[in-house]
Amino acid sequence: MEHKIGVLFVCLGNICRSPTAEGIFTEKVEASGVSDRFVIDSAGTHAYHIDAPPDTRAQQVAKARGIDLSGLRGRQATEDDMARFDYILAMDNTNLNNLERLASMDERQKISLFMSYSQRFDEDEVPDPYYGGISGYEMVSDMIEDAAEGLLEILRREHRI
Repeated sequence: MEHKIGVLFVCLGNICRSPTAEGIFTEKVEASGVSDRFVIDSAGTHAYHIDAPPDTRAQQVAKARGIDLSGLRGRQATEDDMARFDYILAMDNTNLNNLERLASMDERQKISLFMSYSQRFDEDEVPDPYYGGISGYEMVSDMIEDAAEGLLEILRREHRI
């Protein structure tokens, strides 16, 4: 059986940014007809929202873009994730540092900032929209869409799919 490419999106609580990234990236992979080559998930570095659905504002913005996040549930990133996933993408530097503490020295090379795949935005981090209004979720979704497109393009090239 061919190895599936494991992609894990990580933010703080796993209810806003990382489930949005999971949903958007999954949709892009499915639209490209290569979903059989991927395992896609999301997690948080903290246990604030274990088993909670994504924030209602994140769900609302995703739904307007044709993406259903309602089946996702918050979970905390684990040491097993560091071994299991090939690409571990942090939404910001705080979570990048948290992930590096979870990972072995060898696994740290798998961890990077998700926005490093962006083609249209200069920001290094996806800001946390939790304490703001719906417009923050729209902006975050735009940033995630762009980085997801860049990520998929690079993975398709690197893995010849």
